[in-house]
Amino acid sequence: MTDAYMTQERRMMQESARDFVTREVLPVANELDPIQGDMPMELRKKMGEMGYFGIRIPQEHGGLGLGVFEYSLIAEELSRGWMSCASIIARSGSLMHMVGWPMEKRIELTQRAAMGEYLHAGALSEPEAGSDLYGGIKTRAVLEGDEWVITGNKYWCTFADGADVINVLCRVEGVPGRGIRSIMVEKPRGELPKNCSGSPIPKIGYFGWKTWELRFESVRVPKENIVGPVPGMRNHSQESEDAPRRRTLAGLSVPRVHTAARAIGLARGALEDAIEYSQERVQFGRPISEFQETRFKLARMASEIEAARQLMHHVANEIDESRGSDKDASMVKWFATEMAERVTSDALQIFGGAGYTKLHPIERYWRDARLTKIFEGTSEIQLRIISDQLLGKPTDRDRLQ
Repeated sequence: MTDAYMTQERRMMQESARDFVTREVLPVANELDPIQGDMPMELRKKMGEMGYFGIRIPQEHGGLGLGVFEYSLIAEELSRGWMSCASIIARSGSLMHMVGWPMEKRIELTQRAAMGEYLHAGALSEPEAGSDLYGGIKTRAVLEGDEWVITGNKYWCTFADGADVINVLCRVEGVPGRGIRSIMVEKPRGELPKNCSGSPIPKIGYFGWKTWELRFESVRVPKENIVGPVPGMRNHSQESEDAPRRRTLAGLSVPRVHTAARAIGLARGALEDAIEYSQERVQFGRPISEFQETRFKLARMASEIEAARQLMHHVANEIDESRGSDKDASMVKWFATEMAERVTSDALQIFGGAGYTKLHPIERYWRDARLTKIFEGTSEIQLRIISDQLLGKPTDRDRLQ
């Protein structure tokens, strides 16, 4: 299908990524995912050399200086091999917004991030705060002298051990609005922060790294590590009360498009594997690809994937052109992730009993696709955002919350 958004440069980037995934990602995923092994550093290094960690980081700071479209393009390709590889590139980003840090530190860490050498983990959710992120946050940061003291529990913190810094969402005293801000907790790679304990959560998928529950017990962080204006700084009063919340919510649009890309990559991997298997598997004297039910199932799968991809390309382009909206991002996140669960399930059905074993990667796509409907905002949250844009918020929502 002709795609008006796919320039020659983008096609070349796509072809290069597909070759990289075939050579480097799929063999590692097929070996390590069945045994829940961690993504090797060597693979991360190769991804860094390809520029995948620095896609959206400006060129002057060591990145490629590209947009959300290219970011999504690469995420789809990486997810076709192993979704965790597409996810880890989201752990990189510019640190130039850390206004409390010296400029030299911001530049140095941003350059390292562009190569995948300085990655973060996000500690947002809590045992009682998932979809109700702002209303349910109980982790607190109290300013004592020149340090924040963080205390509380966090849940679903993927890569907490392997990251170089953890972005901890806290309820902070002395800031306007709801008092919710992010604080960067720097730490040695391979360890948890001092005075922070935790354990990996047993998951059914999303392997290649560990997802943690964490306990912060008076973890001390320099005052300057707060994201956004530092309380007490001259420019602090220039920020509106709702600015931190709006900044965080706006920052969710790109991750939701990224999740759509991951879901599409998983679905495409399932489709391609199912097509190949259907042409090899013989029943009743002929390949099952000759049976109408199999053919129609594959046709529906391919159509749904292409519809999701075209919507993703449109939304990514709109964001790059500064015309994007939360509604658009929620639409593609909802549509693509719901699609991915259906398509990967249909692909597993084509494999039959063989699909329900770890002898084929189809079960990996199926397990990981199920997660895309949950993280970066559940399907129900996406429908709430879309319907609020279409109809306005229900008059009783404030009372219900």
